[in-house]
Amino acid sequence: MRVAVSQFATSSNPQENLASCIRMINEAATCQPSLIVLPEFCNTLFSDFLLGSAQGCYADHNQAWDEALALDGPFLNAIADQAIKHDCYIVFNVTLRRDDSHDLQQNEQDGLVGSKTKSNISITSCLFSPLGKLIHQVDKQNLSANELYFFISAVKAPEVVTTPFGQLGLLTGSDSMSFEAARALGSSGAQLLCNSINSFAIDQSHLHDPARAFENNVFLATANKVGSLIPVEQPQDQPYDDLASTRVGAGQSQIVSPDGKVLAKLNNNEEGFVFADIDLSFTDAITETRTAVGLNNKLRPDGTQHIKQLRPKLYQALSASKTVQSVDDNKVPVTANVAIFATYKSNEQAIEDVCQYIENNLSDIIQLPELFFIDDKTITNDSEQRNQIAELSNLLIEQVSAVLRPFQYLCTSLVIEGKHQAVLISEQGLLATQAQLHFCQRYHWTELGDDLNIVELPLEQGKISLAMLTADDANIPEIVKIAALKGIHVLLVPFDIQEPCEVEYNLLSRAAENRICIVAASREKTFANDLPADTTNNIYGKNKVKVQKSTGLIANLTTDPALLPQWRTQRFSGYINQPLVKLQYGKITKAVIHPIAACTKL
Repeated sequence: MRVAVSQFATSSNPQENLASCIRMINEAATCQPSLIVLPEFCNTLFSDFLLGSAQGCYADHNQAWDEALALDGPFLNAIADQAIKHDCYIVFNVTLRRDDSHDLQQNEQDGLVGSKTKSNISITSCLFSPLGKLIHQVDKQNLSANELYFFISAVKAPEVVTTPFGQLGLLTGSDSMSFEAARALGSSGAQLLCNSINSFAIDQSHLHDPARAFENNVFLATANKVGSLIPVEQPQDQPYDDLASTRVGAGQSQIVSPDGKVLAKLNNNEEGFVFADIDLSFTDAITETRTAVGLNNKLRPDGTQHIKQLRPKLYQALSASKTVQSVDDNKVPVTANVAIFATYKSNEQAIEDVCQYIENNLSDIIQLPELFFIDDKTITNDSEQRNQIAELSNLLIEQVSAVLRPFQYLCTSLVIEGKHQAVLISEQGLLATQAQLHFCQRYHWTELGDDLNIVELPLEQGKISLAMLTADDANIPEIVKIAALKGIHVLLVPFDIQEPCEVEYNLLSRAAENRICIVAASREKTFANDLPADTTNNIYGKNKVKVQKSTGLIANLTTDPALLPQWRTQRFSGYINQPLVKLQYGKITKAVIHPIAACTKL
């Protein structure tokens, strides 16, 4: 099927906006698509993330009502006609009147003039079929504070709709900024997610969209706004640099494949469209294996079925509470020194190499890869070899603890008591363990743990809370969210990279959406069909040449000037929550992270 995404500007005039929608549908139809995706708020002008004195575009609730649409009104009927005319599906997002309860006259009698009375208006993504039928509609569920003032949120969970091409799911606005909405649709069988957004930032297009596509094994088509996101008559004061940039749609509309690759993209914020031909049965770029798209068909390189890795019982806290456990900021250090060490040696020589490094290193936390002293992990399938690895694991704990300083720690994964688990070692020996939580074929022999352990770690400068995840665990967004809800500042990940997207997008998305620092170490791997590394936001230029090889990373949080007054406010880069990244490079990679920034959840 051919999918087209379109980007354009809107105004506060619904009639003008309808004309814009029809014009852009006609332009996109020149490529003869099966599906056209339009942005969020196609009928109106609204911004859900504003800075300075700008308002949410509406003067009062009466204006919100006036610009909202009736479900059977001329605006939607005109879009239906376009679907018939061009024989294609059309996805677009508008504000809809959900009843006729808005009574302006009564409001005026009550002295409210609409400013205090919210009507039943939803932010709704609609899908029209080539027959002009509205076959699917999804109300936005997670509203921002600005949106909650004017709109109601959905009660019914989004569902997947069946088309002749495959299973479609609809996302709206910031839905793709976290994993939940896309995961719910992926679990219901979605193969293509249509994402209508209205954003000045590029976080979704550069980071979260590829992460959502990869983790759910789906295609994702995102259409964004361009032009001003607020009425031009609003005051244009600029309390700090580049405020004006936050009032303009970022564009960057794109179509992403299930392996995170961008198939087509508008690399600008100008009006236009772009298209790509996709097949909802998909050939994996790495294995060249042809499989059906969708979460239920996602396979890891070792043959593990991703859907069988999921353990809903471990994630029950997600439905029970979304509140992050409170943290005493006064005890959390502003900075911590971390290092990734990746030896190229094996067995006893690898342990000696690590001990020598520790003796000459003052980092607070030293992160090593998963089973760092073993080059070929397949030997763990042999029980006698595992016994030898367990002996080496005990030797490692003994020798490493002997050279660690007070308030200095080392994290890796080991085989202890026949189980593969992440460990944290201090000068006093084995301080904490975390059993592998999710099945993966390369460690099919290990017993899985049932609990996520949170470690309160004392440093010289204060105390931090952390979790450890090994094997494929950090690729499961649910368990990382559980750790974040428990108030961690740092996630330590000893792993063995299996796919480039794990580092390119997944771990970075975990850091951004959960506001945590991540230190992840892997043995270096080369992927023949690797993604080009996005080094535009890499603060360490020497890593820019590493495009064919993948390792780990250190993901640090952007800082709040109120917490760190010595930092100058940076010019707006296009991102609202992009982690600072240092890619693992060579044998030693060091960085300073800011655990205190994890106390400030967006």
